[in-house]
Amino acid sequence: MKRRLPQISELRSLMKFEPITLDRRAARLAKAADVWDLRAIAKRRTPTPAFDYVDGAAQRELTHTRTREVLDSIELIPRILHGTASADLSTTIAGGPSALPFGIAPTGFTRFMHAEGETGAVRAAAAAGIPFSLSTMGTRSLEEVAQAAPESRRWFQLYLWKDREKSRQLLERAAAAGYDTLLVTVDTPVAGQRLRDARNGMVIPPRLNLKTVLDASYRPEWWFNFLTTDSLKFASLSDSATDLPTLINSMFDPTLSFADLEWIRSIWDGQLFVKGVLTAEDARKSVDAGADGLVVSNHGGRQLDRAPISFEALTEVRAEVGEGTEIILDSGIMSGADIVASLCAGADFVLIGRAYLYGLMAGGEQGVARVIELLAKEIEVNMQLMGAATIADLGPELIRRRPGRE
Repeated sequence: MKRRLPQISELRSLMKFEPITLDRRAARLAKAADVWDLRAIAKRRTPTPAFDYVDGAAQRELTHTRTREVLDSIELIPRILHGTASADLSTTIAGGPSALPFGIAPTGFTRFMHAEGETGAVRAAAAAGIPFSLSTMGTRSLEEVAQAAPESRRWFQLYLWKDREKSRQLLERAAAAGYDTLLVTVDTPVAGQRLRDARNGMVIPPRLNLKTVLDASYRPEWWFNFLTTDSLKFASLSDSATDLPTLINSMFDPTLSFADLEWIRSIWDGQLFVKGVLTAEDARKSVDAGADGLVVSNHGGRQLDRAPISFEALTEVRAEVGEGTEIILDSGIMSGADIVASLCAGADFVLIGRAYLYGLMAGGEQGVARVIELLAKEIEVNMQLMGAATIADLGPELIRRRPGRE
């Protein structure tokens, strides 16, 4: 092999260093190649009780684990020489537009994950042109979220209270604040047994003891934000600190029935989706009670462990209600491939919960924006490789289960 001295001109063309930035958060987020990378960052930067609240599930977490196994078992079918130069990711859902086929799911205690909480998330969603859902158990009020991003498309998630008048007042406030779609969560008559939370002694606000102080010692940014912003509380519920099961079991109604759903329908003029449907029977009853659409969801495995997997329940639900009822899939979505597979399987739209919270914990509003950016790019590339120019081109012929996974 003949050698020569390095040429200065050639070295100069190779020496292109990344510009130094003082925005360490942006630099950190830019290195994340997918949502799993953001999860790793979130785990390093967030106290254990907050991270485990997001990352954990009910009892042995079997539903959560199996959800991931099912989604990973789905093959996406490429179509060659199909001439797809670009992919249009826009769609319509619940009577309105969305720039992407996914939105932000409702999550509780959001400012416990990061001080920017719902405010940061709704701003990121608005910038991306996708819906943001606020939970009844949110840590910013209906009005605060609306003020943070007036141009955003906002949905509200309702847990029906034992006090019906308070539920009515919440819905009136949501309508007045410009929330166009209601997600009625029906799979939480009582709190699921989330053992990680029980072991961590999770309460809102967190209590300082030797364990929490040690846990915070190498996560100073989270604690600085927590101590220098307004107090953490359930903005739509109560200012008191309590554990999660006690709060749910004392305020929410385990006797909720389809008659109550009809009552909600009678006082809510906007779009109404029932969240937590996993069977054909419940899908039919929900539509008959007045639902405009359904959210096929097992609550991310956080309620009934060993519950059906949302992705697998989707086929049964779609067959029951037909194409005339919109269906959103929720639970376990961590990639653009998961979203594409769900759309192929019959979903009209997808919600992300844990995925966006990992981004929030990793970097506030910027982290949520990074999650949206990563998922959008993954969807676009997958659609192009599959020969799908629009969301409408995604159908069941473009997916299959791996052999041995039936």
